[in-house]
Amino acid sequence: MKNIFTILGLLIFTSTAIAQTGTIRGFVYDEETGEPVIFTNVFIKGTTYGASTDVNGYYSISKIPSGTYTVLSSTLGYDTASAEVTVKKGQIVTHKIILKKKAVDLKAFEVSAEKEEARTEVKMSVQKITPKEIQSIPAIGGEADLAQYLQVLPGVIFTGDQGGQLYIRGGSPIQNKVLLDGMIIYNPFHSIGLFSVFETDIIRNADIYTGGFNAENGGRISSVMDITTRDGNAKNLSGKVGASTFAAKAILEGPLKKQTKPGGAYSSFILTAKTSYLDKSTDALYNYIDNPEGLPYTFTDLYGKISFNGSNGSKFNAFGFNFTDKVDYSTSKLDWDAVGGGAKFLLVPQTSPVLIEGDFSYSKYLIEQQEGERFRSSGINGFNLGLDFTYFILDDEIKYGIEVLGFSTEFEYTNTLGRAINQDENTTEIAGYFKYKWNRGNWVIEPSFRAHYYAALSELSLEPRLGMKYNVSNKFRIKGAGGLYSQNLISSQSDRDVVNLFNGFLSGPENIQDSFTDRDGNTKDIDSKLQKAWHAILGFEYDVNRQVSVNVEGYYKYFPQLTTLNRYKIFDDQQPGQPDVLWRDFIVEDGNAYGVDMTASFKSKQWYFWAVYSIAYVDRWDGVTEYNPVFDRRHNVNLVSTYTFGKDLDWELSARWNFGSGFPFTQTQGFYEKLDFSDGSGTDLTSVNGDLGIQYAGINDGRLPSYHRMDVNLKKTFALSTSSTLETNVGVTNVYNRENIFYFNRIQGERVDQLPIMPSVGVTLTF
Repeated sequence: MKNIFTILGLLIFTSTAIAQTGTIRGFVYDEETGEPVIFTNVFIKGTTYGASTDVNGYYSISKIPSGTYTVLSSTLGYDTASAEVTVKKGQIVTHKIILKKKAVDLKAFEVSAEKEEARTEVKMSVQKITPKEIQSIPAIGGEADLAQYLQVLPGVIFTGDQGGQLYIRGGSPIQNKVLLDGMIIYNPFHSIGLFSVFETDIIRNADIYTGGFNAENGGRISSVMDITTRDGNAKNLSGKVGASTFAAKAILEGPLKKQTKPGGAYSSFILTAKTSYLDKSTDALYNYIDNPEGLPYTFTDLYGKISFNGSNGSKFNAFGFNFTDKVDYSTSKLDWDAVGGGAKFLLVPQTSPVLIEGDFSYSKYLIEQQEGERFRSSGINGFNLGLDFTYFILDDEIKYGIEVLGFSTEFEYTNTLGRAINQDENTTEIAGYFKYKWNRGNWVIEPSFRAHYYAALSELSLEPRLGMKYNVSNKFRIKGAGGLYSQNLISSQSDRDVVNLFNGFLSGPENIQDSFTDRDGNTKDIDSKLQKAWHAILGFEYDVNRQVSVNVEGYYKYFPQLTTLNRYKIFDDQQPGQPDVLWRDFIVEDGNAYGVDMTASFKSKQWYFWAVYSIAYVDRWDGVTEYNPVFDRRHNVNLVSTYTFGKDLDWELSARWNFGSGFPFTQTQGFYEKLDFSDGSGTDLTSVNGDLGIQYAGINDGRLPSYHRMDVNLKKTFALSTSSTLETNVGVTNVYNRENIFYFNRIQGERVDQLPIMPSVGVTLTF
């Protein structure tokens, strides 16, 4: 009760304070395209009042005494915008800011907005990525891509060209939530791990949370990737076409209803298409590859979006996509297809400091793999919708909302003992959350709470979370975060594969064990069918100077309950006197993940350096044995460097080197003839022919060779006109021709390596 009165008192006090002062809010736009300018500073001249724009280009400066002020906004590549604004007591003034691009863009990195955000945001285990950052690393095949940038982030383990799967701080791909404008994307990466399904040039911002994220995001226990796309050009028809030795793409955008004045209302469209043709270009360009099948990878990505923008900043978007992928080796064939569509809106009430955001979407995903006689199939389709409210009180921020989603899964699988596992499930989830960001002096404290109800399991998960930061000085900041997380989806991967390409989805099953024996031999009843994780993260940020910064984070993730396919199943049905583990489809595990991520960066007018080192440990206990999962990489190093040169700084040389210690895998001890005794005791052992059986060693007792690769790229930009440029590039993937494993068929003993040394040439025309 005391806490309730405290909160009410705080709200009364802040409401009174607001009544005695005023608020200036609005959006910052690019004059040329009409697009919001994100993460830029807006401040009042001669005062300490200021704010940074968010991913919508929105800013809010509150607690301003009555008077007339000069409002300024400035960011790299734009002229400073200024205007006089008068504020009265209790008044909310909406002020739109239009930024004009400078005649010369020196392509340096802007740090002032970053510093302000570092001081006022917790920013625990999160990377904010824009196309500028993505294009700062070597463009493999001549095409910068989010998948390539994610590989250099701290805490992220990537398998190179090996299926494009992402493992984040001890979590499997199924434990990563990927959002595209609010829509859940079930597979964001193509089988050749150089490319994602997202078109770089239409990304406005991508927030990558590797742990400790607040209650705004839920339904996953490891990480969140939140990607926002930009709107189409508000004033002119424009686009981009490009082709390289790997793939080709095209972008077309423009107004449906032109913006007649800066910041005015308009509607627009944007269309993108991207396809690879490595399967066809291999013979002509890379005929030295020692593989009779060449590089049989193909994919096609299509995306479209229409946007309706009001003059006050309110907007409505609708979008749709179709992503396909195919791998066609004789030893293993894999195909997946994803299709979906959705809508998103932003409302800005005229007389209230509240922002209202909402989204609704539907998507479908199907993956199939044929490996000899072994077939696997997994499909998921469903909807998700959300409604969020953001309320600004003085320097603080309250955000709350609801989320509803429903999906169905279809799964067909044969385990290594020849037993079939099939599952068809439908489920619905409902969640609500509340977040309060509290800025006082040197402290930033962000408590949040999420209540997530899993209807199919009749379970309510209450999830408290907390993030905080203490600004020791302008250069040194200590931060921490943690909380409880849950999810229903489980993975259909098999740890018997030397390399995992198949990544399917299952909803939390009913058919799991009734009890679980922990590592100390204690047996406990399983009263929940949810997967859960606790996160605890502590770190610091240190700005050595304006160009050099260091970030160090130590983390621990405890997984008290995980659900996985039963590797021990030998009976199709329950057998009298036999333990659960011999006939259940799924079993329960627990696990730990802990490590340290260290990052250092250097940014100047012409140079950019990025260095990451991660040391980590991941284990699992399934009630029978302790093992390391297939993504337990002990050491991971990423080094990136970019040098911009030339009279007009129109040349760019970049290089990236990655090292990763070997992944675990289960070794083969031998082969034998496996008889199924289909005729029971009457089976004639002298005449019947059995199947090939495999005798396995301990789970993941072996280690694959270490992975390392270097890529380089040289790019030249030609200015054809004020609105048209031609970009040419040459690059080399795997410069020193390292043989990194892609796939291994243990029955036939055939190994397929990842990409060999591959030079590439690309050209892109922007108009």
